[in-house]
Amino acid sequence: MNTITVLVADDNPVVRAGLRSLLGDRPGFRVVAEAADGRAALRETLRTRPQVILLDVRMPPYDGLKALPHLARLARVLMLTYSREPETVEEALRMGAAGYLVHGEFTTEELVGAVRDVGEGRARFTATASEVLLRSLRATAHQGGGPIVSMSPHLEIESSRMQRNVEQCGLSAREVEVMDLIATGLNNRQIAATCFITEKTVKNHINRIFAKLHTHTRAEAIASWLGTRPTR
Repeated sequence: MNTITVLVADDNPVVRAGLRSLLGDRPGFRVVAEAADGRAALRETLRTRPQVILLDVRMPPYDGLKALPHLARLARVLMLTYSREPETVEEALRMGAAGYLVHGEFTTEELVGAVRDVGEGRARFTATASEVLLRSLRATAHQGGGPIVSMSPHLEIESSRMQRNVEQCGLSAREVEVMDLIATGLNNRQIAATCFITEKTVKNHINRIFAKLHTHTRAEAIASWLGTRPTR
């Protein structure tokens, strides 16, 4: 297992200590630096070159959003914050965040998995951020333009390509919604909470999605949905 190097940027020293302890106790992770605001995060990123930055939004005097565009050019940035306002989520995604986790919406294991996923180039979002992204994708599809929310270059979703897939595979409106959430990295429990349905209903939708996309796994379905699965 490759070791993922992490920088923790949060103005709360207790949060920083907790994240350092949590990740430091897990194989495959190494916390290389901490920062109490965005300016320190940029300085420590240049010094230590982490693969993943865990970044809070509000960190006076130089908050995370101010530093984000610069940090996103140097590493994959996973927002880890109490800030759940839609405009904040949208701004973070526009400026290159590779994921967005809101405190209280994930378990310890989900946090560890999210850091691993982002380090390996996969987007991760909790329910609040997923809802914002989903609304953006819907608006883009209706307007027929480019993405309203632009993600990290490694993780950007081309909604026009997704729209073509919708037309070709015959998914229902609810199945489209579920597939959008699968593509953002949510698990069945998170999808159920976002859509206000049961996990069993989510599984039923996923089975029908797999059949219509002629896929057998989530990875295949996402690749097909994004138009990247090789034709046979």
